Amino acid sequence: MKTLRRILAFVCIAVWAVLIVLTLVSAFAETGPLAGALPGLLFTDIALPVVLYAMQLMYRILKRK
Repeated sequence: MKTLRRILAFVCIAVWAVLIVLTLVSAFAETGPLAGALPGLLFTDIALPVVLYAMQLMYRILKRK
């Protein structure tokens, strides 16, 4: 179980890093498919860690019972 949690944590960090890089690229892109994706990427950059923290908090609460 501990190994699975570490792997999932690494995957989440990798996905978040890719999202941050895509946000930076889309911020400087004037044309192309990433030009209009900036608001969505900014929302995802903020919402992903919040959702992951909420899931971790709920896991801790439900594990006690």
